[in-house]
Amino acid sequence: MTQTTGHEAATLVVTNLLLTGTIKPTLSTPPIIPSTTNRPTPASTFTYSSTAAMPLLEEEGLKLTEVQRLEGHTDRVWGLAWNPATGADGVPAVLASCSGDKTVRIWQQRSPSSIAFDCKAVLEDKHDRTVRSCAWSPSGNQLATASFDATTAIWEENGSDFECVSTLEGHENEVKSVSWNTSGSLLATCSRDKCVWIWEVLPGNEFDCVSVLTGHTQDVKMVQWHPTVDVLLSCSYDNTIKVWAEDGDSDDWHCVQTINESNSGHTSTVWALSFNVTGDKMVTCSDDLTIKVWGVDIIRLQSGDINTSWSHLCTMSGYHDRTIFSVHWSREGIIATGAADDAIRLFGESGDHSVDGPSYMLLLKKEKAHAMDINSVQWSPTDNKLLASASDDGTIKIWKLESMG
Repeated sequence: MTQTTGHEAATLVVTNLLLTGTIKPTLSTPPIIPSTTNRPTPASTFTYSSTAAMPLLEEEGLKLTEVQRLEGHTDRVWGLAWNPATGADGVPAVLASCSGDKTVRIWQQRSPSSIAFDCKAVLEDKHDRTVRSCAWSPSGNQLATASFDATTAIWEENGSDFECVSTLEGHENEVKSVSWNTSGSLLATCSRDKCVWIWEVLPGNEFDCVSVLTGHTQDVKMVQWHPTVDVLLSCSYDNTIKVWAEDGDSDDWHCVQTINESNSGHTSTVWALSFNVTGDKMVTCSDDLTIKVWGVDIIRLQSGDINTSWSHLCTMSGYHDRTIFSVHWSREGIIATGAADDAIRLFGESGDHSVDGPSYMLLLKKEKAHAMDINSVQWSPTDNKLLASASDDGTIKIWKLESMG
């Protein structure tokens, strides 16, 4: 039972901690990033001090404004997913949320010109335990929901309601995450049973398990497909990130890289990962209170070299006092994090090119963004200024990123 953290246990004791002390800065100027190339650049590590001045980017001071609080869930909200087929071309944005109350809620923008959202549907009576993760297919026609009841449900909209059209079974216990590949032809799930399953999407709402991946030694927290190639990444309670790819000759899926402490990886549970829009960088967050950025030779990867390795580019240390549960990279290049200190932080590339290796800087910190732990932060895929967050406090919040100018 050591694989289930206290954060994910059915009962959570919430305490208010007085955070004291400071961290000595290792840099007197903001971190920086050189111009990007196809090949990863040397790594850098930097630490932020809460007592040191960390200015906003001079050319664009930013503020994060709460525009709506979405209420309705009766337990903590674990995950969020924007429907990628909505929010543009006159189609109102749609957001899904999943919760410890065993339900999924579908929120829809009132109109394309409005930021206000209403609850359009409640997906219930399918899962009998916490719904931990949700993900829309690339077409936006199907929603996958992963539950602690060891199943993954596939939902389709039917008129004004949603119906479950398929149930994926096989994991021994809690399913923690679900992810579709870019074409919608494959689905991945992961579980506390230490396994990652890959499912092929077949006609007639059929799903065939094509591989069970058993490389992790502990609870697998998240799976995420690369945005441009069929390479899958997973992160785990065993402190590692694994890269999985299909062998073109045998059609077998196998681990092509393990990122761990020995190659600049995390020293504690890795909770989440996210890719930038081009897929040449990845950001990860951890219980070790750091964010790490990784790079890959995207030309080699896209040419079919599945053994192309991810390299450590940067570690952001000292910005967080407590566990970082969620990280998400916007299409504009802004990294958002949600953590156990109830705050949202935004990071961006620094414009100064005075040191070797890529670096990022803190753009803003939104204190008390929620009343309790923040479990998920998700940028809208179609509106670069909209961010959604979900919390143990049972609410979802919609935020708008604005210039202070």
